[in-house]
Amino acid sequence: MEPFQVHILAADHPFYEGPCYSLVLPTSDGMRGIQARHSNMITALVPGTMYYQIEENVSLEAAVSHGLAKVENGEVLILVDTAERPEEIDANRAKRDADAAKEALLQKKSIQEYRAAQATLARAVSRLRVKHHYDL
Repeated sequence: MEPFQVHILAADHPFYEGPCYSLVLPTSDGMRGIQARHSNMITALVPGTMYYQIEENVSLEAAVSHGLAKVENGEVLILVDTAERPEEIDANRAKRDADAAKEALLQKKSIQEYRAAQATLARAVSRLRVKHHYDL
């Protein structure tokens, strides 16, 4: 496989910048794979698990939140609010966040608050999945 350059930037820090052999992203259309020579595109990212291969036989994963991905001229730029490696995730905090979001969804609130709670729940569930898979 041929590597391509990737820049994964979270809102508060660069997550990863360097060569990548394959990338699988959670998009609003489902999981989307990217390899070298991928056609140019821009897509919205949703909370979920991102898989990226930085060496021929080394595949890594991370929990990402909403954002976007741009493929242009053989390089990939990923901008997300948060990106966390499994070892960085606090499972207890993620469980508390999920419980609080579930409670907020049950409350009679505005559409904006309801959607914010949905986003918080999606992110917490994504973090828990990545952490659980890592701990196995």
